[in-house]
Amino acid sequence: MMLARRAVLAGLAGALAAPAWAQALTYKIRPEAVGDGIWLIRGTDGPIEMANGGAIANLTILATPAGTVLVDCGTSLRYGLQLKPLVEQLTGQNIVRVYLTHLHPDHIYGAGAFDPAIVAATPQLMDILKSEGESFTAGMYRLLGDWMRGTIFHMPGKTIDGPSEEFGGRRFRLLPLAGHSPADLAVLDEQTGTLIAGDLVFHDRAPSTPHADLATWRTSLNTLKAVAHKSVVPGHGPIDPTPNAAIDQTRDWLDWLEPALRQAVAEGRDMVAAGEMPIPPRFARVKAARYELQRSVSHLYPALEAELLPRIDGK
Repeated sequence: MMLARRAVLAGLAGALAAPAWAQALTYKIRPEAVGDGIWLIRGTDGPIEMANGGAIANLTILATPAGTVLVDCGTSLRYGLQLKPLVEQLTGQNIVRVYLTHLHPDHIYGAGAFDPAIVAATPQLMDILKSEGESFTAGMYRLLGDWMRGTIFHMPGKTIDGPSEEFGGRRFRLLPLAGHSPADLAVLDEQTGTLIAGDLVFHDRAPSTPHADLATWRTSLNTLKAVAHKSVVPGHGPIDPTPNAAIDQTRDWLDWLEPALRQAVAEGRDMVAAGEMPIPPRFARVKAARYELQRSVSHLYPALEAELLPRIDGK
């Protein structure tokens, strides 16, 4: 049954008569050097949509004497197939490790282009992916159509079983955390002090909250801030060349969001009204702010209403 479902999903776009333009869909993948042997591929700052092919997540490339390391791998098989040769040409070496930072498909569905043996996730994320990894597939096909052609979720073949990994003398500290999702991974390149934070950190782009636990997220931000580092690669938005600006901005958004939603519930606003509340001027440069506020209302409001507005019949 599982295999049959996968086959149907994988062939969905191909089974329909695709227009000529759909055959030529190509991602614009432009690595930008951001450190010694480090390149950033910036995702689009908007939502997942046909115009961007779902390429909204940041990916990081790290060159080592023993091969190339990737942190996250994009949103579709099509993306992964374009990414792999581009990265290997850029560094002159094969890709030897692909770290997955969390379960969201904009970061991990490109894994189908890689040998599962080199794709790594934390034990916590492995457990989640076993039950949830395929669940986004149909939705991604509905959103992106032919961009997703051939994309099937693949389980990682490597479970991270230690606090660090070393490739040719370049060591990466692996930080299993949570908050943005139930299982997040941050990676510290000890050679340069570059902290690759995944979606625990957003920079000049509003945080998304579909699986968020805000209290746990704040604790993880404290942990990241305490890690000795020089710069931060966020999951979305530009690199932060300072240690803490992006971390602090992410915390500031979360610290505003939760009490604002609680106040909206207490004032009796419905979800539509809550999504239209004023956003503080200090977030004026933060992209997708209104979009993510409205999404956060849909993610978080029902639980807040249940907590703050108990039923009068006691049920």
